Order: sequence, then structure tokens, then C-alpha cells
Amino acid sequence: MIARRLLFTVLLVGGVWYFASGHSVLPGFAPTHLLESNGSTVSRSTAPLVLEEVKAAPEYDAEELTNIAVYKRLLPSVVNVTSTSLEMNFFYGMVPQQGQGSGFILDRQGHIATNYHVIADAQNIEVQTSDKHRYKAHIVGKDQRHDIALLQIDAAPNLQPVLLASSHDLVPGQKVYAIGNPFGLNGTMTTGIISAIRSIRGPAGGEIENAIQTDAAINPGNSGGPLLNSRGEVIGINTLIATDPNAQVQVEQSVGIGFAIPIDTAKAVLADFEKFGHSRRPSLGVVSLPIGPELAQQMGLAANSGMLLQQTVPGGAAQQAGLRGGQERALLGNMQILLGGDLLVAINGEAVSSAQDISDIMDKHQVGDAVTVTFYRGQRRMTARLMLGEAGQQQA
Repeated sequence: MIARRLLFTVLLVGGVWYFASGHSVLPGFAPTHLLESNGSTVSRSTAPLVLEEVKAAPEYDAEELTNIAVYKRLLPSVVNVTSTSLEMNFFYGMVPQQGQGSGFILDRQGHIATNYHVIADAQNIEVQTSDKHRYKAHIVGKDQRHDIALLQIDAAPNLQPVLLASSHDLVPGQKVYAIGNPFGLNGTMTTGIISAIRSIRGPAGGEIENAIQTDAAINPGNSGGPLLNSRGEVIGINTLIATDPNAQVQVEQSVGIGFAIPIDTAKAVLADFEKFGHSRRPSLGVVSLPIGPELAQQMGLAANSGMLLQQTVPGGAAQQAGLRGGQERALLGNMQILLGGDLLVAINGEAVSSAQDISDIMDKHQVGDAVTVTFYRGQRRMTARLMLGEAGQQQA
């Protein structure tokens, strides 16, 4: 009797609790609609949550595999370069200012390539490798005109150097990769294509021939880092991005137009650092104008293409060899030019029809090398032997 009363009490209390806690159906029946306090009706399910997950490792397509291979191979060769300089503040006090850029390892002796503007006027330079080790760096050589600098760190011999390709046969449409430290974000890779090959003004105002234009995202901090081909070989040094000169506020960030110094130019400058301790780029000592078939016909020139000499730099290689610039002033569109100068058509047998052609040939030589130039004086074809001088701000 007592047991029966106890069981009844337990059932009564359990039922009261069940209904008071919001249950409106007996166990075994799943609720479908419940009335909320605001009068709305919602559906609830007591079914368990089941997530579908893949059972195999992810598969990558051919392009992804190439991207991953380039990144893994090059990341250990890319470094972060931090430079500290002293600048005067509003109160005429000297305060340290820090700048950041990128660079890449050239050899196991710790030589590192970067941009001149990354380390310009720096009192202290620090390099951080991909394994987070930091090293003091000193400047081996720097070339403001080409925006190239060579650093060296005293690091362990297990450094992983890059492989340098040639930039001679690059064509628009090739896939490229940029690895660097944009906005201080270490180890960032972006991809794109070569958009064009063109001459540009570098950060210091010097002419950079055959600069590689790319739509790969390049931002502050990428400067000095490598531009790579699809095999992970260096074809250029990222140097600057285009900005809108008419914008009220200049924002230095990628707009899909970035530029890199061609690696062949960098190789030539680095060879100068090794031989002379500073950059000594060779020069013909001329100011010239590229000529195509249409202009050649209008001017009555003896060849369909070449470089029409506007002037020879006083004391330069071309002047000493007897080449002549123009004397007769004329207008080409809105540009004033000089007619009557020699028409340069070849150097050492290689045809030239643009400043880029001359630059390519100069990259194969050093100051003091002898070259043979072929040119037309009027209708007469001539040759001359000259000794290459050292490039100045107005020499080509």
C-alpha cells in the first residue's frame, strides 16, 4: 500500500514538471510546432545534426600544384628588410624612422638583393629570414639610378639561394609570381601575368629599360622582392607601383600596374659591384630617337629602322669615335627633334631600333669594352670602333 502511494506521488510530480517545462506531448512523439511568448509559431526538430565530410585528401589541379611548388621552393629564399634612418621632427629633434621592404638570397655567403630605395639613407639595416632569424646587414653596393642594392648578412651556410633566369625573351601573357612582405605581412605570394615590357622612370628618376609591367598585386613592402616565372626562377626585382598623378589623395597600393627591374639589368649591376665596388654601367654616350619605317620614309633615311642620333655627349664614347648628332631643328608632333645626325643600325652586328635594344647590348658589356657600331651618314653605310664610357644621367 505504501509502495503504491509512493509510485503515484512520483508520477504526479513528474507529470507536473514535464508540462511546466514546455513539453506538450508524451515521450516518443516529436514536436512539430511550438507557440512562442510573442504568439508566433516556430518549428523545432529533435533530429541530430549530421555533417557530411570528405573522406580523402584534397586534390589540386595543375595550376594549383604549380602555385604551391613555387611558393614552397621560394619562401625560404625571400627575406624581410627593415631599415632605420634618423629624420628631424617638428621640434627639430632627430627621431628614428623605420621602413620595410623585401629582398632575396643570392648565395650561401649571405648576399641579398633588394631595392636601393628600401635602404637609402639607412643608419641600420636588419634582415629577417623566413625562419624568423634576424641578422644585421651591411651594404656591399648600391645603384640609385637602377634602384638596386646588394646587402650581406653573416648567417649560417644553410641559406637557400634563388635561381636567376634571363629576362631577355620575356613576353606579355607569361604567368608570374611575386613573393614579399606587403604591409609587413611576411611570406605573401600574389600571381598575375606580364602585362607589357616598357621603359619607365625609376623611383630616383633614372630610366629603367625593359621594365616588366605586371598585374600581380604589388604593394608597399613588396619592393626588393623577386618576380618569378612559373618555374620559380627570378626574372625581375619588384620596384614600384603606378599611382594616379591627378588623384587628390595619393594611395600607395596595388592598382594592377606594378613594375619590376629586369633581372638581366640587375645581373649587370651586381657584376659591377663585384668588380668595382659600385655601379659602372657602360654607355655609347648618345641621345637618340627610335626610327620606324614610316618616319624613315618621311625623313628620306637610308634604312627603315634604327636610332637617329640627336646629340653625342661631350667626351662620350660616340663623340670620340667621330659619330655625329643632328643640327637641323624640326617638330615631331609636339616634340622638337634634330635632323641630320647619324642613323645607328647595329652594335657588334646586332640590329638596334629602340633604346631597349641598346640597353640589352650594354648589359652584356662593361665600361672600357670595345664595340663596333654600324651607322648611316646620309646614304653612306659606315662602321666605327669605340670604347664604351660610363653612363651618366643623359647618356644612352
